[in-house]
Parts: sequence; structure tokens; C-alpha cells
Amino acid sequence: MEKRERFASRLGFILISAGCSIGLGDVWRFPYITGKYGGGIFVLIYLLCIIALGIPIMTMELAVGRASQKSIATSFRVMERPGQKWHLMGYAGIAGNYLLMMFYTTVAGWMLAYFFKFMVGQFNGLNPQQVGQVFADFIANPFAMVLWMVVTTVFCFGVCSLGLQKGVEKVTKVMMTLLFVLIMILILKAVTLPNAGEGLKFYLLPDVNRIQETGLWETIFAAMSQAFFTLSLGVGSMAIFGSYIGKERNLFGEAINIATLDTLISLLAGLIIFPACFAFGVNPGEGPGLVFVTLPNIFNAMGGGQIWGALFFIFMTFAAYSTVIAVFENIIAFGMDLWGWSRPKSAFINTFLMILLALPCGLGFNVLSGFQPFGEGTSVLDLEDFILSYNLLPIGCLVYLLFCVTRYGWGFDHFLAEINTGQGIKMPRAFKPYFQWVLPVIILIILIQGYINFFS
Repeated sequence: MEKRERFASRLGFILISAGCSIGLGDVWRFPYITGKYGGGIFVLIYLLCIIALGIPIMTMELAVGRASQKSIATSFRVMERPGQKWHLMGYAGIAGNYLLMMFYTTVAGWMLAYFFKFMVGQFNGLNPQQVGQVFADFIANPFAMVLWMVVTTVFCFGVCSLGLQKGVEKVTKVMMTLLFVLIMILILKAVTLPNAGEGLKFYLLPDVNRIQETGLWETIFAAMSQAFFTLSLGVGSMAIFGSYIGKERNLFGEAINIATLDTLISLLAGLIIFPACFAFGVNPGEGPGLVFVTLPNIFNAMGGGQIWGALFFIFMTFAAYSTVIAVFENIIAFGMDLWGWSRPKSAFINTFLMILLALPCGLGFNVLSGFQPFGEGTSVLDLEDFILSYNLLPIGCLVYLLFCVTRYGWGFDHFLAEINTGQGIKMPRAFKPYFQWVLPVIILIILIQGYINFFS
């Protein structure tokens, strides 16, 4: 049997695992919902949800990965008892990773495209309507959409094909270091803009009125689902990194480090977005509109906006690519675990497969724009995101949880022994009732309430 690859350093493991979670949701969703749900109070509830929800599930993914020394494709098969059916989760996990990349590679490509647009000065002298039109024309162009998706896919699989240490670890370390440097430069610029203080107040000071407007339960649910989705748990995209680490450090402490890093980036992104929006009197809305229309307008109004815009979009590209490389690492491991392929072979085959699978999303805004699965204005991307975010992620988390804490699966004692092996903060046995009775109910609530919110 071929020896499992290992990370060269603990820092590499933490940065790559955090890179998997640090993505576009941190930058284009977190600041917006923080503003909508009461600023500082929402941030506090969100942090509690990360501790109560995110970290426990992350320890489970890492534990199953490390104990089985496999990706989600075969980890349950290795660990289940004869006659059990936990391995069926492997198929859902494989589907989830492919599905995530079917739309994520397209959006990651947009970030790189916008970096180049700023570099060549495409936005110089445009008014707000024209800036909006640039985005509309861009997504209406099938050639551009496919081109940037292909560049993203080929580059990121290329990095993975070089190996865990030489490719994934080396490149991610550089990207994550640059990401931190860029975010600090952008924050310094944003907080020194005129009227930036108003944006910081809106973002960080608790506002009970906004919570009363939206309702306390809505606020808590928004915090729970953001905590849940930001760490990309449930489809084994973290488990693979568990399989690459030794037993020197315990997994509870490492999960805390990863979640802390991810949360830090979310919070710091708000320090860029809110001061900038308030300085130029624009609404910090959610989603693509914020990143591709609002922010380019803000950069246009700034002195040296072309440079600030380019810096912002290369920062966004690093955030997106760190996730793509991490999930591609998982996808490559499927071929290696299931059929014994070599790493280069799995990377090569999956490059072509991924490009094919990602075509519907890119073409969903132009050639296939007539297909509107959830009514007027929706696209293929919305359908793919719905299947993943509202179904596979919460159900996957529930399966990991039940496998790790019930006697019908691996069992709490085995799970606890695995995560407490090595140096670091130990998880107390006293958590058992919470894991067995409270956590499953919270995940079911997220699943059901997500459906209610989506379809209402």
C-alpha cells in the first residue's frame, strides 16, 4: 500500500484547511448580513455559533479523515462495521465536492477577470450605469465566462498535480500570506476614507433596532447558517486534510485554530467594505452586485482607484483560489482512493471532467439563460447552490455527527480518543450529551428552516 502523503508543516495544514473555508462567502456575504442583522450583536451570536456548531462538526470531519487515512470517497467504508451503510455518504460527499466546484470555479474566474479589467484601466472614467453594464456584458458573453473558468480549473488542478507539499502546501502558503498582507493594506485605505467612521459604527456597534426589525429568531438563524456554510462542512472537504496529518497535535485545538482564522478574515473583510460603502454613500448589498458593481464604483471615485481595485480583486482571487485548490485536492484524492490512480493521472482526468461539469453554470447566464429553475431571474448557479447549501451540506454534517457520536457508527469513545490524541486543548467528555442530543436538533432546524426561507 502506498504511503499517505503528509504536510511539511503544521502551519501548512492550518493555512490550507483555513484556505478551504476562507472564500467568497466571507467577503460578499458576511459583511452584508452583519449589517442587516444588527452589527455587533450579530457578530457576537455568530461567534457563539462557530463555537457551538462549526468547531464540533469540523473536529468530526478531521477525525474521520485522520482515523481512516482516506478521503470521504472511502473513509466510511474503511471504518464502518460489516453490513452497515455509512459508506453511502461517500457518494453524496463526492457529489458535493464536484457540485461546489461546478459553480465556484466560474465565480473564482470572475475575480481574476476583474483583476485584469482593473489592471488595464477598463473602468477609468465610467459612470455608475456603465460600471453596472460592464458586469452585465461580461456575464452575457459565453466565451469570456468559459475562458476564465477554464483558466481557474487548469491552474488549480496544475498546482494540485505537483503534490501535497510541493504544490498545494507551497502555493497556498504564499497565497494566504499575500491575502493577509493585502487585507491589511486595503483596511488601512478604507478606514482612512472620509466618513469611514460611520461605516465602522454601523458594522461594529450593536443595534437593537435592527434586530427588532428582523426578529431575534431570524437573526439567530442567519448567524447559525452563516457559521455552518462558511466552514464548508458536510461533504468531507476538511476530512481530506485530517488524513494528511500525524498524531502529534490533537484535532480539537487544530479545529479551533482553523475556525479562528476563517472568522478573522470574515471580520476583517467588513472593515474594508463598510467604511468604503459609507464613504461614498452606497448600500453594502449582498452578493455579486456588491463585489462587481458597488465596489468598482467606489474604486472609481477614489484617488488611485485603478490600483486599489486591482489589489482588491487579486485579494479576492487568492481567497477564491485557496478554496478551489483545497477542494480539488479532495477531488484528486477520490480517484487515488477509489481506483488507485496516480496523482498526475487523477489531476489530468479531473481537469477535463471539471471543465465539462462547470459549463452549465457559466453558460447559465447567457446561452442557457432561458432555464430559470426557481422562477424569474434565477439561473443554473442558483439551482446548484440550492442542492449543495440547502441539502448536501446540512445532511452531510448530520451523517458525520451521527457516525461519530452514536453506537450505530464509530461511537463517541472512539471519536473522543482520536481527537484528543496529541498535544493541545483536550475536548471534555462532558460534551457527549450536547453532541448526542442538542447538535442533531440544531442541524435539523437549519435544514428545515433553510427550506422554509428559500421557498417562501
